[in-house]
Amino acid sequence: MKIYKKKNLPLAEIRRHLEPGPIVLVTSSWKQQTNIMTMGWHTVMEFTPSLVGCIIVSDNHSFELIRKSGECVINIPTVALIDEIVGIGNCSGADVDKFERFGLTATKAEKVGAPLIPECFANFECRLFDKNMIGKYNYFIFEVVKAHVTITPKYPSTVHYTGDGIFKVSDKTISRRSKFLPQNL
Repeated sequence: MKIYKKKNLPLAEIRRHLEPGPIVLVTSSWKQQTNIMTMGWHTVMEFTPSLVGCIIVSDNHSFELIRKSGECVINIPTVALIDEIVGIGNCSGADVDKFERFGLTATKAEKVGAPLIPECFANFECRLFDKNMIGKYNYFIFEVVKAHVTITPKYPSTVHYTGDGIFKVSDKTISRRSKFLPQNL
């Protein structure tokens, strides 16, 4: 087993090593306004019910749309949308229609008012489950109430942000399924 030589890391940079999952595009809608935001700070919190925790900074245009509607859709893009991911994160929905600017389609969801992005390989319709940490931490806890995923590919190439404009792409998939206890799969 390899032992790695280490250097000190500024504490503000640990997120570059702890990125919990792929970059997502979160859609929201409230009183005829829709928006898309790029998000990297999210985590699965529970399996049943399916809970996801997300940080949404209060200055973000989506913050109030989601807080007021209590709904959103978490859309998971592939690496094919990398330029859209960056572009969406670099502008405000208060100033521009991001669907139009980035050529993405807004499709009606089944259980929430926020739109799906069908160009993404997965769409998770969410309702606000717990709002207790929004005021203090900008931390939203959502319940996924409907999930849509592509049939193929089974393991699409997702994008993970590490900071400084650098992304990792999940191109390699390995399985250790046979080594797991059935209840831990």
